[in-house]
Amino acid sequence: MRKFGFLCLIVLCTALIFVSKAVTQPSPEPPLWQVYQQSLKTAKYVDLTHTITPSIPVWAGFGSSTFEPTVNPKTGKPYNYKQDGFEATQYQLSTDQLGTQLDPPAHWAPEYPAIDELPATYTIRPLVVIPIQDKVAKDPNYHLKVEDILAWEKKHGKIPEGSVVFVRSDWSKEWPNPKLATRTKFPGVSLDALKFLHLQRKILFHGHEPLDTDSTPTLEGEAWLLHNGYTQAEGVANLDKVPDKGALVAIGYPKFKGGLGGYARYIAICPPNWKYGVSVNQIPEAPLPKSDQPLHWDKQLGVRVR
Repeated sequence: MRKFGFLCLIVLCTALIFVSKAVTQPSPEPPLWQVYQQSLKTAKYVDLTHTITPSIPVWAGFGSSTFEPTVNPKTGKPYNYKQDGFEATQYQLSTDQLGTQLDPPAHWAPEYPAIDELPATYTIRPLVVIPIQDKVAKDPNYHLKVEDILAWEKKHGKIPEGSVVFVRSDWSKEWPNPKLATRTKFPGVSLDALKFLHLQRKILFHGHEPLDTDSTPTLEGEAWLLHNGYTQAEGVANLDKVPDKGALVAIGYPKFKGGLGGYARYIAICPPNWKYGVSVNQIPEAPLPKSDQPLHWDKQLGVRVR
């Protein structure tokens, strides 16, 4: 009987040890958290977005925009840090087609989705960058051709289905020169190339540096895209700082009800050994660093500056 009691005690202690380990041992890290720790945390991040100011290039048909300090309706005076503890900005934007953009098809075709109706799955995609800047240097009106796409694939492999394809022309290197918006000759994407990318490679959308898809009189490329339910990115920047293959692109834009354009932000997520960009924890993030030059309103520029 004593032996039996002793054996029961051993079994009970062993069970308690296993239970204790089960309680204290952490569960496996969720797969998506592993992706972040193993890949995204060490990746290099490159911003592909222009900063919006009142003086950036914009189509003359949209007119200019203005920024102003937000005014307290009770006093008629702008809020200020000293008296109110905060400041805010009022944006008088002439259009939702401003700066770096995401064009929903409703921009031209009301039967298709507006900016707030785009699916959440647009958030992150493989990024393909097709360079045509050498050809544009010889011909400012050069448009991406199917042969350029095939040449990229011969070097890098087939373009992934559902990816985002940005066309590098280096047009944006003159940004924010307002005269950019007045030029009738600029690098674009041919209709044949657009059809190949969407119908043959089934990409999510393409993007370009200029503010229009092509320089044809009818904007035939943009017309085909938007009237067939496709989106596109315009005014993309810094494509010289991302690899042609191997990066991801994170996509963000405000969700305006019935919006026909999107002030978009595109961030390229590049391999850890990439020569451009910044990684998580490389710079202060939380808390953010304090500047010895506080923001102040510049009346001449019409924006806050340091």
